[in-house]
Amino acid sequence: MIVSWRDGKVFQTALLSVTVLLSMSVWFSASAVVPQLTLAWSLSPGQQAWMTMAVQLGFVVGALLGAVYNVSDRILATHLVGMSTLVGGVATALFAFSGTGPSGAIVLRFVTGVAMAGVYPPGMKVMSSWCQKDRGLCIGVLVGALTLGSGLPHLVNGLAGGSGGIPPWQWVMGGTAILAGVAAVPAFTLLKMGPHVVKAGSFHWRHALEGFTHPGARAANIGYFGHMWELYAMWAWAPILLLAAYESAGWSPTAARFSAFGIFAVGAVACVLAGYWADRVGRVRVTSLSLAVSGACCLGVGFLFHSPVLLTLICLVWGFAVIADSAQFSALVSEEINPAWTGTALQVQTSTGFLVTMISLQLIPWLVDRVGFEWAFSVLALGPVTALLYRRYARDLPGRA
Repeated sequence: MIVSWRDGKVFQTALLSVTVLLSMSVWFSASAVVPQLTLAWSLSPGQQAWMTMAVQLGFVVGALLGAVYNVSDRILATHLVGMSTLVGGVATALFAFSGTGPSGAIVLRFVTGVAMAGVYPPGMKVMSSWCQKDRGLCIGVLVGALTLGSGLPHLVNGLAGGSGGIPPWQWVMGGTAILAGVAAVPAFTLLKMGPHVVKAGSFHWRHALEGFTHPGARAANIGYFGHMWELYAMWAWAPILLLAAYESAGWSPTAARFSAFGIFAVGAVACVLAGYWADRVGRVRVTSLSLAVSGACCLGVGFLFHSPVLLTLICLVWGFAVIADSAQFSALVSEEINPAWTGTALQVQTSTGFLVTMISLQLIPWLVDRVGFEWAFSVLALGPVTALLYRRYARDLPGRA
């Protein structure tokens, strides 16, 4: 039997990664143009936060509905990725060109979040169907693609800004909508499931608390929640911090946008490296180091506001550390929980984590207004510190350090 090169593992995992990369460009598309939207619509700090929070909430709703109704078993996962990517692209295009105001835009952001819940979790299922012994590395690659894709709006924003002007926000939103539309094509036509397909078990609410009652899974989940407290607030507001710092120093705002993309680019590299090393030195060791470094960055980043060079450097270090542990927390839970309800445990972990992000996302602009950039980001250190302290005193993962 002759197997086409398109049916090979390397091609399919690479294709999936590119699909996720392009589709995730719509996630932070509105966040990247918050300065332009604020000028156009006179957004309040709360409305600025909701441009990202609505996506988070939509993702939670979409992920829970997908788990309860086993959507990825009822619809072929590759086609679900394609359909969801297309919906996210259409919602983003409507945001850009339908003439909606802030309220309608927030609704469209919510729809985008629901759509992204049909890309990332099913994408994990597709990736797992191709990878078995090297699943940790493969998932790291997928999370890296998600990270780089989340940063694409900042790259588009910088390119559209030319030599330093303020790019029209419609160009950025429309550009990411096109990228999502392009991603849907291979998902429908070329992407396939691998040989290690596992049918998900039925969702049972009685298993949903397993991640909190099982000692090892509880430790991993608390680490994940601390990580999520920091991650999306950092991704949403660190680019705004860079832009404000560059403009205050008389530097090019376009350079600030490219630096913001750099945060996501180094994060994508971190995901792959962390996945590689976690399989060799232990997941807990990798996650603990990542939390320690990112927590230190939280405490110091705001005080470098008047030194753009140092600020950029610490933001790049922060961007590397803040995402390196993400996939490993999920891997830890999957290793601790009974395989019969691992899917349920991971859905609960992800949904709860994204709910946590909604608090910190709204907290940062509120703090910036009251105490300035210098102190505002310090509150994000609560996540890594809590996770590290719990890990130190609970010691629920013996032998995994």
